[in-house]
Amino acid sequence: MTSKSRPRTISVYLYIPNIIGYIRVLLNCYAFAICFTNKELFSILYFISFVCDALDGWFANLVKFQPSGLFWTWISTACLLVILSQVYRPIFVFLSLLALDIASHWLQMYSTFLVGKSNHKDVKDSTSWLFKLYYGNRMFMGYCCVACEVLYITLFLLAKESEKMTDVLLCAAKQSIIYSALLALLLFGWATKQLVNIIQMKTAADLCVLYDLNKKRNA
Repeated sequence: MTSKSRPRTISVYLYIPNIIGYIRVLLNCYAFAICFTNKELFSILYFISFVCDALDGWFANLVKFQPSGLFWTWISTACLLVILSQVYRPIFVFLSLLALDIASHWLQMYSTFLVGKSNHKDVKDSTSWLFKLYYGNRMFMGYCCVACEVLYITLFLLAKESEKMTDVLLCAAKQSIIYSALLALLLFGWATKQLVNIIQMKTAADLCVLYDLNKKRNA
């Protein structure tokens, strides 16, 4: 029995979504290794890695296999937020965003497991229209995610040393109307994603509390 099941187990590591995940890890490792010596190349490699996240999910759905790229997305975004916290003042802004992102997604995954759902994106029973729109419309979710990542990359490219984020954004917006419009689009998508994270964290926490209460009643 063991010898027959082993090839199947090994083949999982060679699924296309996982191969894409390995490529993303290599890209991110090299990108962050050169982030302070070659900002432009870092930004290109980081964005390619982010695009691979979408390919990861697409191939995963195609072969009916659960995607494993979400974990690597957290790691790459977390590393970039940590770097931004070192070049902008006050540092707690980006560290707070990091904590919100991790807590929100972890609670969502945990609550999904508790209530027996097969997908953490199943939010049809949510009372928040924005929450349902975010996970129900791939184009809208894609816009918010891309806007968030591109904003972080832009801030990294514009950063010098110990600057205020608001001063950098205002300076960039004053350069032209086009820059102002692009920054407005990025900021709107970023703000929407942070609001969704807050709603997601509250909703998931409520589910965890209800699960514990029901468990105590049935004990």
